[in-house]
Amino acid sequence: MLRWVLIFLVVAVIAAVFGFGGIAGAAAEIAKIIFYIFIILFAISLVVRLMRGSGR
Repeated sequence: MLRWVLIFLVVAVIAAVFGFGGIAGAAAEIAKIIFYIFIILFAISLVVRLMRGSGR
């Protein structure tokens, strides 16, 4: 999932360098959304792992 964030970030930077502001903004927003989803899923997996570990 982080690979997709990096891909969209690179696309946004390249588009911004070449002057495609709309594409750069859209790619940056997509990267931001995917990154937030990653953070949420990572936090959920940590909580689940802690809950399983404390039951033993």
